[in-house]
Amino acid sequence: MGEPMLEVEWRAPFAVDVRVTLGVQGRGKGDPTYRVDEAGAIWRTSLTPHGPATIRVLPSAPATYNTPASASTTAGFASTTPTSTSTATSSAASASASAPTPTPTPASTRVRAWAWGTGAEWLLDALPAALGLYDDVSGFEPSGHPVIRDSAHCNPGFRLGRSGRLMEALVPAILEQKVVILEAHRAWRILLSKFGTEPPGPAPRGMRVFPDPAVWRRIPSWEWHRAGVEGVRAETIIRAATVAGSLERLLALSHEEADRRLQTIPGIGVWTSAEARQRAAGDPDAVSVGDYHLKNVVGWALAGKDRSSDEEMLALLEPFKGHRHRATRLIGLSGQGTRPRPGAGQNRYGSRARGPQRRGPRMSVRDYRKF
Repeated sequence: MGEPMLEVEWRAPFAVDVRVTLGVQGRGKGDPTYRVDEAGAIWRTSLTPHGPATIRVLPSAPATYNTPASASTTAGFASTTPTSTSTATSSAASASASAPTPTPTPASTRVRAWAWGTGAEWLLDALPAALGLYDDVSGFEPSGHPVIRDSAHCNPGFRLGRSGRLMEALVPAILEQKVVILEAHRAWRILLSKFGTEPPGPAPRGMRVFPDPAVWRRIPSWEWHRAGVEGVRAETIIRAATVAGSLERLLALSHEEADRRLQTIPGIGVWTSAEARQRAAGDPDAVSVGDYHLKNVVGWALAGKDRSSDEEMLALLEPFKGHRHRATRLIGLSGQGTRPRPGAGQNRYGSRARGPQRRGPRMSVRDYRKF
């Protein structure tokens, strides 16, 4: 509680839904590195290049609204060119104020943040990127499908952020390989509670800081077993921790080159690479090929098919190439991949169901601790 605190206020030159944008960094209920308090503020911990840090992020005012400058700006997806983290709104948003249109679009969002720890300044400097300052939407055409078009219209504050910390995104992605998500989240909580460090500042009870790569390398086999992690995933995490310094430098490369190099590590394939780069680098085209559910969600939302293959999913997403991850996120935000409510009537796309029917065997929650 007595640690020095840094505070900043930043006006994003675009609409940003802080909860939606930062929410992908959380790993389930009870994530020791991510919490939301009663005021709606988001708490995160991180092991930055300068040391551990805790940050609390709160939208301090509703987004201000301006009207789009032209009809070509679709549902708030105006291209934003980052110039600085000043409190001024973007010139495009300012110029748009005079153009008449029936639907105003949020033009800016004011955010306040507090940080503690030796990495506090780094974490505050990284906040604009985490909230989507460098999210380049040029070339994205949500009008390619009505589900994505309407979701973009209804979620003008949706942005793809980047945390700038690849190992922190990679380890939980490896834990989620080929297991039920509840099983992976349980392992994440156990490992962070045991090997993470106390967060600086007045962080909510139970929060922990991501362990140093050297700590991950030294975790004994019985502790992996107690966390419910079998040898294959444990060895993949240890291999990644061995080259952690090189991994962080991948974020300075193109998305394609970072993907290629990340997959040279045994145990890391296309799905794991995509899941990590989505969060750490904000890659708008990183599709989670091989995901147990995503192909069916996309197939249902875009083609009305109960079951789809990864190849069919990629074909449906082809019109959005360059922004395929963005398209899948908008499908998720649309609710078109969720289970229908009992007695629900037809939706706006002519179907009574809001998601693919759930048939066949479900993945069971295993507990390797009992093996």
